Formats: sequence, structure tokens, C-alpha cells
Amino acid sequence: MTIYEDLKGKVVLITGAAGGIGSVTARTFLAQGCKLALVDWADQPLAKVVADLGAPEGTVISCKADVAQEADVKAYVDATVAAFGTIDVFFNNAGVEGKVAPLHDQDMADVDRLLGINLRGVFMGLKYVLPVMYAHKSGSVINTSSQAGLSGASGGLSPYITSKFAVRGMTHVASSEAAPYNVRVNSVHPSAVNTMMMRRIEEGYAPGAGADAIADFAAGIPMGRYAEAQDIANAVVFLAADASSFITGTELRVDGGAVN
Repeated sequence: MTIYEDLKGKVVLITGAAGGIGSVTARTFLAQGCKLALVDWADQPLAKVVADLGAPEGTVISCKADVAQEADVKAYVDATVAAFGTIDVFFNNAGVEGKVAPLHDQDMADVDRLLGINLRGVFMGLKYVLPVMYAHKSGSVINTSSQAGLSGASGGLSPYITSKFAVRGMTHVASSEAAPYNVRVNSVHPSAVNTMMMRRIEEGYAPGAGADAIADFAAGIPMGRYAEAQDIANAVVFLAADASSFITGTELRVDGGAVN
């Protein structure tokens, strides 16, 4: 693993921290010597992530929050600043995949919930974190989009794909607004990742297919495999570090060549 010395002591805020990508990215930042504020709506899985990190005392806080609720977003930002004084890196990562079904069979309550997390949650994260970074004239934001936010996909996940295209738009606007403050905003675009979210998607498209569904999805990726959560974490840490100091408004594909 690459060690970026400039990240040592930096404060990293991660939403969706109890999930596969979020938890692995938290561990990767901790290995860089960072302080962590970890956010998720699922308090018990989040507590397990924190316990499993085994971090030195005073280096990690956790916040239970529903990122679709403005009061919760403000609260997790305020808690991070109260604990550590600032926010240097924001991994704006919380997201859900929603129901696998044709657009006309989507339930609007489910759609509203997904857009609340994937779109509204990302927007409000930017709304409350960016002013903290502006005050210090420094910072890096990494928004999680998707391969599907670049190319679309076959039918079945229209609300999810809609939200991930929206994240691209937010990233571009925010990067332009943030640049005069020396704050960078980029997005990462994974293809299928070997996490529980992908298990649910596989089951939605091919109930009971198991390994056959994995093989079918992997066949659509030129490198012939899923990404691992560590692959995404490595990209996020790079975008947080000074090694990417002139990169902003960029859509970083971590997709094994799936979009070309």
C-alpha cells in the first residue's frame, strides 16, 4: 500500500462507513495516520467497524445518521468539527442500490428513499462540509458515483442510475465553486464491487443463481473480475492526498475497463 506522508494527522469524514467500501476505506485512511469520523445509519454494524479498526484512543469517532435528513447531516459535520477541529477529507459515500425492477414497476416510496440517500444526502453533505473546508482554504472531497453514472446500464436499476448521474453533475458544479478556496471535488466510478450491495443486485437480477450471476456480471468487465473494496479505497486515498493536488472535477473510473 502506498503511504502518503501528507495525510498523516488529517481528519477524514466518511459516510456509509459500515458498508464494504466505506469500512475498507476507513481502514486504509487509518493506516495513513489519519483521524476518522465514521457515519452510518446502522449503528451496530458501525460500532463493529470501529471496534475492528482497533484505532488509538482519540483518533476515531462514530455518528449514527440518516444522510437523507438535514438535521442529521448538520449533526455529523458539527460532531466532527467538535472532536477534531476541522475536516480535511470528505468521502461522500453513503448510498443504496434500491429495488431491481423495470421503471414502471418501481414503487415511488422506494424511489424517494433512494434519492433521499443517494442524491439529497450527497448534496447536503457538500452543503455542510464545504464551508468548513473553505474556512481553512484546504480540502478534498470524493463523491461516490458509479460506472452506471457514466454509461447507464441495462434495465432494472433506473432510480440508482439516475442518482449516480446526478452525483456527476453535483461534482462538476461543486469543483468549480470550490477551486478558488483550494478545495478539490472529484468523483469515483466503480464497476461491480465484491460487496454485499452487489450480492443483493445479483439476487435481484438472477434469484438463486449465485456464482453463475457473478460470472455473468464479471464477463462484462474487460479485466474479467469484480473490483475489490480495496481497489476503490486506494483510488479514494489517492484523490485525498497531495499526489492529486491538481486534480479536481474529475470522474475517476475504477472499473476494470468496463466503460470505454
